[in-house]
Formats: sequence, C-alpha cells, structure tokens
Amino acid sequence: MGEDKRALPPIPDRLPVTVVDAHTHLDACGAVDAADVTAMLDRAERAGVARVVTVADDLTAARWAVEASTWDPRVYAAVALHPTRTKDFGEPERSEVERLARSERVVAIGETGLDYYWDYAPREAQQEAFRWHIDLAKRLGKTLMIHDREAHEDVLRILDEEGAPETVVFHCFSGDEQMTRKCLDNGYVLSFAGTVTFKNARGLHEAARIAPRGQFLVETDAPFLTPHPFRGRPNEPYCTAYTVRQLAALRGEAVHEVANAVRSAAERVYGLPVT
Repeated sequence: MGEDKRALPPIPDRLPVTVVDAHTHLDACGAVDAADVTAMLDRAERAGVARVVTVADDLTAARWAVEASTWDPRVYAAVALHPTRTKDFGEPERSEVERLARSERVVAIGETGLDYYWDYAPREAQQEAFRWHIDLAKRLGKTLMIHDREAHEDVLRILDEEGAPETVVFHCFSGDEQMTRKCLDNGYVLSFAGTVTFKNARGLHEAARIAPRGQFLVETDAPFLTPHPFRGRPNEPYCTAYTVRQLAALRGEAVHEVANAVRSAAERVYGLPVT
C-alpha cells in the first residue's frame, strides 16, 4: 500500500542547532488548547525547532494567537488582518488589532499586505489596510510581516510611499530575481517556506543562494506548503527542519551554519531571547 497522503510527514532527525519557525498557524494545524500547543511544540523540538511565531489572519485567530503565546514559552504571536479579510476593516476592527498587537508576546504585525490572486477584498481596501498596518508597526516599534501574492509592484510602492518600518519580513517569499534584489537592497528580510524545496522553484532557489546571512528566515506556513518530498501532506512546525537542510544544500553550506544563521536572524527580527 502507498503512503497515506493525509498523514503528517515523519519527524526528521534533529538539527545540529535549534531554529525558529518564523511563521506558522498553530490553530489551523489543529491546535485548540494548551495541551495541543505543547504537543506540537514537543514534536517540533524533537526536530530541533525550538520556538515558533504563530500568525493570525482574522480577529478570531488573532485573539487565539495572543492567548496561545501565553500557554507555552516557546510560542510567540503575530497579529493583523489578512489582506483577503479587509473588505470590512473599520474602526472597531482596527482598535481590536491594535489592542492585541500591544500584547507583550506579539513580536510582529502580520500578516498584512496585498493579495491579488484571490478576489475576496477590493484592491483599494487592501491597500488602505496595508498602509494602516505599516503605521501600526512603526508606532509600536514592531516588525512588519508581509503577505505578498501577485502584488510585488504595489507592495514595494506602498512601502516606499509610507516609509517602511525598521524591520520588514516578506513571509513565504515568492519574488523573482528583480524583486529579490530590490528587497535585499532595501534591507528587507526574506522568509523561505517549503516552496523553496520544490524542484521547479528556480527563482526561489536563486533568491536563497544570494540572500546574505541576517536577511533570510525559514518558516513552515503550516498547515500549508509542506516541503518536498511530502508536498500535499499536512504541515507542522517540525517540518522547518526539512527546509533548513534544503536551504543548506542550495547555498552549498553546512546545515549547522544555515541553522545558526536563521536562528540568529529570527532572534534579531522578532526580538527573541538569544540562545
């Protein structure tokens, strides 16, 4: 019998150096309560993934992420309204996002940005919300975590027009070579998900090769984007280890060197305790 495509991938061998899953969705992975979160983080730690940033895309998820970050010291949170959810983003929603964003264990404003792939919110509404989130990140002194899907030009333009916060992360980076170089020149950080392990992702492979240390992170975006060779199966934070090893292969570097680089970058980007 073949493999069960609905089953989680096997937990890989532990990385030689612990890393941070820079962007995951523990609730979407199936976590409901503190016991679920601890079980997921225990699995992650077996693979050398010692900490995670769990990310919200709507207000319900934002409330949950902030609460979950208090259940386990290995969990931090990011809150924002996802661009596809910005059709109705009035003062009550903005006040709630800002209240949650001020929580001590919220390390980023995100994921915010633009999504022109789906047609769930008008582009004008998305852009207005993106500008508001940029301002919030600057006012709170927190990292801006960007969702950019088929909107490279407008995302960069709005960052230029508004003035980017001190630290900007492009979650699940998907840009071409020109986009890569613009982001790196501006000091932005590229966060690589399981997509960088896909064999046909040549543009991402090149981005992974040229990104200097300090300007790249590794994430799962779990439960989505499971790394090769388990593409299409459910994802969890422990799968970060697969992507770290593939990044090392792409860059021609030792696994422990890449693991050190992404851990140090995550500590700086999110203001995490240095380990």
